[in-house]
Formats: sequence, C-alpha cells, structure tokens
Amino acid sequence: MEIEDAIPAFAALAQNARLSTLKMLIKAGPGGAAAGEIAAALGQPAPTMSFHLKELERSGLINARKDGRRVIYAADYGGIRELIDFLLADCCGGDRRLCGPYVVIKEST
Repeated sequence: MEIEDAIPAFAALAQNARLSTLKMLIKAGPGGAAAGEIAAALGQPAPTMSFHLKELERSGLINARKDGRRVIYAADYGGIRELIDFLLADCCGGDRRLCGPYVVIKEST
C-alpha cells in the first residue's frame, strides 16, 4: 500500500460513526450486517449511515453486497490488513523478534 492509498482510509476512520461501524463489522465477521441493522445499532439515521458506509467502502475497508432488497456490509479484512501492514512496515527496523506476528515482511523479488 502506498501513502496515497492509506490517506483515504485514515480519513474515513477519523470520524466516530465510521470507526464504530468498522469495529462493529469486524466483530460481525465475514457475514457482515445489513445497513439498517448497523444504523439501528449505532443510533444513526439511515441516510447518514448510508453516507458513512459509502465512505468506508470507497476507502477499501468494507465491502457491500446485495441480498434481495437489503445491502449487506462486511469488513474487508484484506484492505484492513494492508492498512495495518502499511503502518507497521518499518516497525522495529524489520526485526521480527520485536514486531511480533503483526508485521508481514515481504521478501524482495
């Protein structure tokens, strides 16, 4: 991930409702949750929640899929992992003993 890709993700998370939404979807697992369920759980009006969900989707942190008339949102674990890897890429000078299991050091090809 490049810094140009990381900035929109951090911008999306710099808002209480969106950060809470992402945490909720991470907890929900791959099955995700319907937009209405998310809005109700977070006490947000549907139009406001829709805006927040679109921002998270644009940033690559969540995915949406249709299920009949409902839209189901789920955490994009790959996108989240890329953001975490971006943050920790230079952690501890790449010393795996200090960084623990959080950093995936990519071998040069």
